[in-house]
Amino acid sequence: NYYPNTPHIIQNSLALVKNELKKNNIKNITIEAAAEHMIDANFEHLLEKLEVMPIKKQYLLIEMSYLQASLNFDDAVQKIRNSQYFPILAHPERYHYLHHTSKYRLYKNTGILFQMNLLSLSTYYGKEISDTAYKLLDKNLIDFVGTDVHNIRQLNALKNIKIKDKILKKLLPVLEKTTYNFG
Repeated sequence: NYYPNTPHIIQNSLALVKNELKKNNIKNITIEAAAEHMIDANFEHLLEKLEVMPIKKQYLLIEMSYLQASLNFDDAVQKIRNSQYFPILAHPERYHYLHHTSKYRLYKNTGILFQMNLLSLSTYYGKEISDTAYKLLDKNLIDFVGTDVHNIRQLNALKNIKIKDKILKKLLPVLEKTTYNFG
């Protein structure tokens, strides 16, 4: 409840942005709204009331606390699938409590897709996060990428990432899949 967003509030904001684009005669941009959903005690209520905002009407971006796994995570994911959405776990590399477990493979085996934060390829969030991002990418566990940029400092850090050729070869198919599905 830190950001009291609702589909109505988000859609109104999207309309304001689209109006500004028109006013400024910017026509070559397509913009849509979706949301990242925290799996918490309120999530299943939002899902039942159809107050979730999927990407492209079929993918639901989800996240958990960085401190501990959501107690209702498995049930929530099952309900997401039962609601005909594909669950995408945002920034799986950033959940420290998953780093030394077999949960990544288990989640993948249950149909959860992973969206890596590109900034995690730098040491912006710390070396352990970066190492985990590279491991997940190397094991072909990453399905999509995103930026998760919230401010100018993060945007500048994203622009300064250096990626080795070996990693780029692993990353390019993921970028292409992301563009194909969401571009």
